[in-house]
Amino acid sequence: MTTLGTGLVRARRWLRGHSLAFDGALAAVVLVCMLCASFAEPSPGHSPPVLAARDPEVSGVLLMVLAAAVLVLRRRRPMTVLAATGALSATEFVLTGLPSPIVVSAVIALFTVAASTDRPTTWRVGLLTMGVLALAAMVAGPTPWYSQENLGVLAWTGLACAAGDAVRSRRAFVDAIRERAERAERTREEEAGRRVAEERLRIARDLHDVVAHHIALVNVQAGVAAHVMDRRPDQAKEALGHVREASRSALNELRATVGLLRQSGDPEAPTEPAPGLAVLDALVDTFRNAGLPVEVACTDPDSPLPAAADLAAYRIIQEALTNVRKHAGAGAKAEVSVVRVGRTAEVTVLDDGTGAGPGPAPDDGGGHGLLGMRERVTALGGTLTVGPRYGGGFRVHAILPVTSRTRAPEGPGAVGATGG
Repeated sequence: MTTLGTGLVRARRWLRGHSLAFDGALAAVVLVCMLCASFAEPSPGHSPPVLAARDPEVSGVLLMVLAAAVLVLRRRRPMTVLAATGALSATEFVLTGLPSPIVVSAVIALFTVAASTDRPTTWRVGLLTMGVLALAAMVAGPTPWYSQENLGVLAWTGLACAAGDAVRSRRAFVDAIRERAERAERTREEEAGRRVAEERLRIARDLHDVVAHHIALVNVQAGVAAHVMDRRPDQAKEALGHVREASRSALNELRATVGLLRQSGDPEAPTEPAPGLAVLDALVDTFRNAGLPVEVACTDPDSPLPAAADLAAYRIIQEALTNVRKHAGAGAKAEVSVVRVGRTAEVTVLDDGTGAGPGPAPDDGGGHGLLGMRERVTALGGTLTVGPRYGGGFRVHAILPVTSRTRAPEGPGAVGATGG
């Protein structure tokens, strides 16, 4: 069945790319059917028609060939082809006075018009075609005007209109669904891009707060030193004055630059230090008070991380514990560890949750939190790994460099920034 389905898909694609060849084959099949019908004589009652009971006239065969030939252009000139096949069908009725198989070509042309135009045009053209062909059959035919052959002309032309309109409606419906899916995909990508931009802006603000705090300290200490220095006071005061002026200028320029990124209503840059692992116990206590048991293990607590890495580790733990609280379910426990390994610091948050959701997966409410974690780690040149644990629960693991990123990588084995 799979092979058959694949073959049908390939055949459909080939036909879409070679529509003229398909229309040529259709015209040949229609011509064969019309020629076979021209040799048959209808039998009364329910008996099958008698083959080879009559010989078609040369003029009739010529009209059939012309009616089949114009079908090759039915996609490019649908109205012209319909007019030509309708005229040929009416001419056959008038010349022979017999039921005309050329009506088949007019029915196919009418179907093409209905499938390629709007509904009002379809029914106007359809009613006109039905009226012309039915009138020609009723007036020129040997049977009474109410005979089944004449009514069959009305039925087949009406069926062609309905079938073509149904095909056009289905195509429009499928195109609308496809366009809606593409628009939703574009909207999802734009939303993800907006979230990334917002998170990067928040990271920039945090980094600004870190740098601003340290520059403010330098500024204050330099001012104090300028007043307490007794040795060579003139030179010390002049040097410290330059330091104080430079630090003040740097602080003002940094505040002005990042101020362009701040939105209206945002608070000014704080003078207190940005949160870090030094206040991790207070952060963990808030989750414990909310009913989430948390165990913390940190190595080298007396060796603080650089300011940017310290802030990133704090934010990662904060977001990871928030996701555990939201998604892990009742009775879940969390473990937090911060370990320094050489030039990196590893931050790990584990939980044993068995909630209904799979944890903070990217598709649910925790997805933007994970996006923020990834942006922070990537900005520092580290790696982030998130995913479910074997046996249940979820794991967040971040590796943060604790050395300066301004130096070139040492050797080919140096690890670059990655998104995890």
